[in-house]
Amino acid sequence: MKFSDFVRTEAIRAELTSSDKEGVVRELVASLVESGQLGGDDQEAIVQAVLKREELGSTGIGRGIAVPHTKHPSVSQPVGTVGVSPTGVDFQSLDGEQVQLFFMLISPPDQPNDHLRALENISKQLQDETFCRFLKQSRTPEDIQQILEEADNNQFAS
Repeated sequence: MKFSDFVRTEAIRAELTSSDKEGVVRELVASLVESGQLGGDDQEAIVQAVLKREELGSTGIGRGIAVPHTKHPSVSQPVGTVGVSPTGVDFQSLDGEQVQLFFMLISPPDQPNDHLRALENISKQLQDETFCRFLKQSRTPEDIQQILEEADNNQFAS
């Protein structure tokens, strides 16, 4: 599954303003609502579902990266967004470092394979240092979308 299958440019946040974990989750879910990928009536339930998933263990995987995700019945296909925090946020990451790159994924509960394939793609691409560096340096949603398209087209050497 490629980024283009679940990330829309209008949902990307190139300069997150939140300074804590819950704020980032709220900001990214709000971006999915504003872009039309999620219904506004489901916004708080999805925020709570993501935060509940975080209680199981931080999705801050290290190297300045977090992949908050959950499954929710309000979506019919995986939807996602990318957020960049120029200053970094304490996300209780596994390595204790501040997180700058956030990949959020919300999937339907009845499509576990699609959820896993999307997470696998995110994980694979995030192993590439150049990909991560370019994302951290991006300042517009369009720049981020272009980097995601390049990753979809295997232009990074993962």
